[in-house]
Amino acid sequence: MAAKAELISNSVQEMAVDGKEPPAKYFHKGNDAGVLDASVPLIDIPVVDLGLLTSPSTNARELEKLHLAVSSWGCFQVVNHGMASSFLDKVREVSKRFFALSMEDKQKYSREADSIEGYGNDMILSDHQTIDWTDRLYLTISPEDQRKIKFWPENPKDFRETLNEYTMKLQEMNEILLRAMAMSLSLEESCFLDQYGERPLVTARFNFYPPCPRPDRILGVKPHADASAITFLLQDKEVEGLQFLKDSEWFRVPIIPHALLINVGDQVEIMSNGIFKSPVHRVVTNTEKERNTLAVFCIPESNREIKPADGLISETRPCLYKKVKDYVSIYFQHYQQGKRPIEAVKI
Repeated sequence: MAAKAELISNSVQEMAVDGKEPPAKYFHKGNDAGVLDASVPLIDIPVVDLGLLTSPSTNARELEKLHLAVSSWGCFQVVNHGMASSFLDKVREVSKRFFALSMEDKQKYSREADSIEGYGNDMILSDHQTIDWTDRLYLTISPEDQRKIKFWPENPKDFRETLNEYTMKLQEMNEILLRAMAMSLSLEESCFLDQYGERPLVTARFNFYPPCPRPDRILGVKPHADASAITFLLQDKEVEGLQFLKDSEWFRVPIIPHALLINVGDQVEIMSNGIFKSPVHRVVTNTEKERNTLAVFCIPESNREIKPADGLISETRPCLYKKVKDYVSIYFQHYQQGKRPIEAVKI
């Protein structure tokens, strides 16, 4: 259990308070060094109205907007999603209150050395790994019989209830979006949902990014794309940090306080035969302000075969990806090595 003790005793939150120079393992080297710039251009990110998307009289225009967003940027902000601003603020608040607990209280939920579930930071898989400047609480939401309740905080008191309500709403939205994405490609409406399966994996990751003394060399999250089908991000209301890579250039994501930021993951890129892009993104740090976000990952059932939809394969557009099962299992090993897992399934 030594790895667990080492990680938790060196929580990023404690290092930020300590004020000393962070250890070398947090510093980006080589090509990454010296280019961690927070002042990159802002994305003119598409905004999709979920109410218009689900209304027969208005959905054609929103489907077009959705299609354009995920085939160019791979991400969009969604508004009119049926969740009150006050409820989203409550979700943010329980996250902030958890990370504000004493270290002793947070350590009750510490992850085990060989698992990502629970409170902690990066799993150390190699001596050469660059560590992210973030502390996380990582929880399995669904299937419900896979939940490890011992990692679900009892303090704040309303943490469990709030997370449960929030993620139930997101799972409904995920179904709507998977149907809409298929329709935007002129496919059978349930085409992607059928691959997604009856017992999908839904996980939540609460992210806490303390102020960082070296934002020029240290990232909150290293560049990566997601292993999910769809990822939902509740951004911090005030502090930017998320950046997307497009055409070898980084772009900042603007904050729309009561919108949800959605990006497609590698598994939708595979299902869409590369038409929809799973974007590479990273999180930059800053010296002054902490940042709190919540990412929820909707991941196809592990024993389902994920493959490009038949309707998207033709003589002019051949099949670009192999069939794959349990994509997540290969993902984390590649991610910590700084490689793109999707490269392994390209034909």
